Amino acid sequence: MNTTQWLGLVTGVLFGFLLQKGRVLRFEKQVGALLLKDMTIVKFMFSAILVGMVGITLLTDAGIVTLSHKTMNVGAVLLGGALFGVGWAIMGFCPGTSVGALGEGRWHALFAIAGMVAGAALYAELYPFFDSTVMTWKDFGKIGLPEALGVSQWVIIPLFWAATISLFFWFEKKGL
Repeated sequence: MNTTQWLGLVTGVLFGFLLQKGRVLRFEKQVGALLLKDMTIVKFMFSAILVGMVGITLLTDAGIVTLSHKTMNVGAVLLGGALFGVGWAIMGFCPGTSVGALGEGRWHALFAIAGMVAGAALYAELYPFFDSTVMTWKDFGKIGLPEALGVSQWVIIPLFWAATISLFFWFEKKGL
């Protein structure tokens, strides 16, 4: 294995450890998030986004990494989001939490993982159809939020941090 693969393995194991310690692998947390009654998973995701957005921006600014956006295609986002949401609602797991749950020894997560593999295979088979239909919906090209708004990412980051921290305080006040 090369250095990149080792770093990927280490960060993946660390992320799995944090998922487990944050208790976001628990079924009751998954259902609570879907019912908007327990914001543990939302807080975990936003915390990861806050750290990641600063880290990736610093690495990009230092020239250590280069970002390569995928195209912002409305059809792909709507279809992908709907499939993700339906899968999460049916199984009570998202891709990361299903693998983490399996790592905890909860074998029923294999059904979620099998569903993801089957869904990926089905998508690959249907891709020509999607490419000529859904993927033809509005395509904004390879843009991110800074490009869409015409501002530096260093303008967006503190605003996102402030909004997220305010949201966390509101969650705590509401007991979520």
